[in-house]
Amino acid sequence: MTDDHGAELAIRPQAPEHPLHSQPPEKIQRSLFGEILDWMLAPLLLLWPMSIAITYLVAKSIANQPFDRALEDNVLVLSQQVKQVDGKIITQMTSPARDILRADDLDSIYFQVKTEHGDLIDGDKDLPTPPEEEKAATGTVQIRNETLRGIDIRIAYSYINLNKTTSNLGTQNAEKYAPNLVLIQVAETLEKRAVLANEIIKGVILPQFIILPIALALVWFALSRGLSPLAELQHRIRARRPDDLSPIDSRQVPEEITPLVRSLNEMLERLAQTIDNQKRFIADAAHQMKTPLAGMRMQSELALRQTDQEEIHRSLLQLAKSSEAATRLVNQLLTLARAENQTPATKPLEPVELTELVRSTVHDWIQTSFSYQIDLGLEQPDFPVMIFGNPLMLRELLSNLIDNAIRYTPKGMSVTVRIRVSEEQALAILEVEDNGPGIPVAEHDHVFERFYRILGSNVQGSGLGLSIVREIAQQHNAPIEIMYNPRNQDAKYPGCLFRVSFQMNPHASLPGDFS
Repeated sequence: MTDDHGAELAIRPQAPEHPLHSQPPEKIQRSLFGEILDWMLAPLLLLWPMSIAITYLVAKSIANQPFDRALEDNVLVLSQQVKQVDGKIITQMTSPARDILRADDLDSIYFQVKTEHGDLIDGDKDLPTPPEEEKAATGTVQIRNETLRGIDIRIAYSYINLNKTTSNLGTQNAEKYAPNLVLIQVAETLEKRAVLANEIIKGVILPQFIILPIALALVWFALSRGLSPLAELQHRIRARRPDDLSPIDSRQVPEEITPLVRSLNEMLERLAQTIDNQKRFIADAAHQMKTPLAGMRMQSELALRQTDQEEIHRSLLQLAKSSEAATRLVNQLLTLARAENQTPATKPLEPVELTELVRSTVHDWIQTSFSYQIDLGLEQPDFPVMIFGNPLMLRELLSNLIDNAIRYTPKGMSVTVRIRVSEEQALAILEVEDNGPGIPVAEHDHVFERFYRILGSNVQGSGLGLSIVREIAQQHNAPIEIMYNPRNQDAKYPGCLFRVSFQMNPHASLPGDFS
């Protein structure tokens, strides 16, 4: 293609916004079934080893209790066999009694009787004595764990005061010759305890090996059953025809999915409305295109049949006007389509200096206003007015307002474009006023509809200009107001004032005086 000066312009394909190697990887799609299953089974599989460990500790505690009581009974029995005779401490245990005390199929039994000074009276010499800080109160039996010859043992021990049990000596002789305390200890290895603890663990753990798979199967079945409405909903949606945009029945889905179905129904409603608008737009556009195209065809056929140069020239003039109308209609259709598809999400708004943009746009329309014999004026403040917007779309908005005002204003009248600022509301206000016939209040909402024309206006146009204005204003969150021209006192031509209010750039500095 070429520019205005005839120089050839090279059109290069647009480079991708991001190189392929820098494209973010696609997120791995997760299964809802798998996600719920993971969150249910992971705690279960983590708690199971903890349950085994706790069961083992509890089993050891349970297994210790009966055997500890047996050790305590042996300590009490053995303490009854310790006597003090003629100032000497002895045990009255016979050999059969020792054999009975040490008799055990699994464990080794040890016993020891010592004075408080460490002198062995009877029993096993190498049985460890309790630490001094663990010396129990006289007459009470205590339990502790120790190691003997590298083997773990459990010991029951007690200190007895022979002074309280001495009866065949006088008090003075007893205090002179008898020791105060005697240590009695009975110990055994831990084989029976380990066997009992293992039996308890087996009795608890083995059923868990059976229950756990059953629990997993039940969880799997419950999840499959609970998520089956989602599969049914998916099947119903897939079974729909492509053109079926009717609402989905939410009565057949669980309560938790109802908000999702409601959102889908709202989206389908908006989609149906959009499709209906597009169909109506296409039908209206096709209908509007018929008029200029039919006129162009009729004028071209008429020019071909004419032999008079004046008639041919007149037909060619009409053909040029029809082509101009068709061109304008097509351009407005393209502008409206571009305005609808160009949203802040696809093209972010940027800071725009409104006064400069309006001044440039008004300058482009001066020649057109001369051809219509309209006095086109501009009123603006002497400081910059900053807003956020799309410069191209804002030019289209103002151009359509100016074009609409010029077309409906009688010759010799004026059209004024005005910019002012509302300091209280931080608004930049754009106004376009004319001295035309005005728009009745009942027509204010209808004039923004596509291809809508006020009856009796007798003005050439496509009826798309104000639709474009409304679309662009909505993208900028700028409300539009229509009113009669407050500066016009002519009852026949009350004039019209279009006012568009933009939020100002909060980072732009405002002057202190707007007067």
